[in-house]
Amino acid sequence: METSIGAPVSPALGYAPATVQPRVARHRTYLMCRPTHFTVSYAINAWMDPSVGVDTALAVAQWEEIRRTYERLGHTVHLLPEQAGLPDMVFAANGGFSVGGVFYGAQFTYPQRAAERFAHQDWYAGDGWPVVPGTFTNEGEGDFTYLPGRDLVLAGYGFRTDVRAHAEAGRVLGRAVVSLELVDPRFYHLDTALFVLDDQTICYFPGAFGEKTRELLAELFPGALLATEEDALAFGLNAVSDGLNVLLPASATGLAAPLEDLGYRTVLLADSELRKAGGSVKCCTAELRP
Repeated sequence: METSIGAPVSPALGYAPATVQPRVARHRTYLMCRPTHFTVSYAINAWMDPSVGVDTALAVAQWEEIRRTYERLGHTVHLLPEQAGLPDMVFAANGGFSVGGVFYGAQFTYPQRAAERFAHQDWYAGDGWPVVPGTFTNEGEGDFTYLPGRDLVLAGYGFRTDVRAHAEAGRVLGRAVVSLELVDPRFYHLDTALFVLDDQTICYFPGAFGEKTRELLAELFPGALLATEEDALAFGLNAVSDGLNVLLPASATGLAAPLEDLGYRTVLLADSELRKAGGSVKCCTAELRP
């Protein structure tokens, strides 16, 4: 499925008519895990506080709306069976990373999540994917993302993923990998600081990255949309785009306007409960790339 819309000019962002391309939505296939057992019983990132109550039923309702939105837009969603005792399984993006029909498995940083990797490996193997478990600490699509138009993997390190996993993933997946240093613990995964807008470009918050990484991103992506700290703190970078439609946390209203100026269609989704564990739309979503 492909749909497109002409992108209007955004003078405030310096785009000229000749440089703005029509936005195209491409069919995607996703893996998600229902938050049946979701809670915040430990703290392993700057957002988690076990003393704050969690409404699990509301978390399930918010997750269901994300899933239904994908399906309403024509995408395919597979379900990873949830397991009791693993409350963060809802964040399916962290279990590994797939490109070209190969699955590179996660090795979680914290013991509270370590068992999740086996559930992911079993699911992918059962679906016929070649599965290669990572030997270095890495948290899957939390710290890896892919630009098909450039055949390029962007990979974060600094908090949850060992930089040595970048070279390993590159060998396993047969793709070039660009390493990006994260320096702010509030943005502990790459997917809290950057997301892919379309086949060629990205949106990111520069303040989440080290100086050399900021210079590299500016060189590689001169047309990128730059988010503000306010956007990032609203989890606006924990978003999913199919090239036309961008699914955003409901509080990321400041990012919605510039995206719409550039011709994207934004969908704002409630995530109040999911954010209590430090995740939002993208954390709930692993993309399957056959």
